[in-house]
Amino acid sequence: QVQLAESGGGLVQPGGSLRLSCTSSQGTFGRRDVAWFRQGVGKDREFVAQRRRDGHTYYGEAVKGRFIISRDNTRRTIDLQMNNLKPEDTAVYYCASGVVSLSRTRDATGYDYWGPGTQVTVSS
Repeated sequence: QVQLAESGGGLVQPGGSLRLSCTSSQGTFGRRDVAWFRQGVGKDREFVAQRRRDGHTYYGEAVKGRFIISRDNTRRTIDLQMNNLKPEDTAVYYCASGVVSLSRTRDATGYDYWGPGTQVTVSS
């Protein structure tokens, strides 16, 4: 049973923008924290952004000021607007959900549901 599914990945030039979306089939979506992670080839999974169930948002240092995370509890979607993209943003992007303590915001093991991922490639 599919719980989370990402869309919107693709190829974009440096400096360009891309918007990722993630749709949830979870009935408890509004009571869960949601986040985006990414994983480049040969790299560890990296925290990108989180939108908590109370509305607070947190960003990884590498994307702060360039990416914006949003959620729509009615539509059960999590969006990631990515601006001023750089080649080092190239990765598979995953959405995740869980009931996550604040201290584990950036810890992938704190999330219990994951989407299959969508590839983002930033290249000229």
